[in-house]
Amino acid sequence: MGKLNYTQFFKKNENDHENEVKEIIAKVYEALTEKGYNPSYQIAGYILSGDPTYITSYNNARTLIGKIERDELLQELLDCYINTRLK
Repeated sequence: MGKLNYTQFFKKNENDHENEVKEIIAKVYEALTEKGYNPSYQIAGYILSGDPTYITSYNNARTLIGKIERDELLQELLDCYINTRLK
């Protein structure tokens, strides 16, 4: 009870959200590949335009990618690239 002057706050576990984004990217990538699309081109088109029709609806990929913001998607892709290519 000695900490009544402090405000407590709840911090969401960032790792959970990051893992969710990674899972979504993997599922979307797989769906695009299975349908014969180039996933890099399609995801880039989606990020640049915001048009969800760049992503196939196969295996619910379009709905899944809509669950994350485009800036989060871009950030995750860049983080992955930097961590694998530049380190």
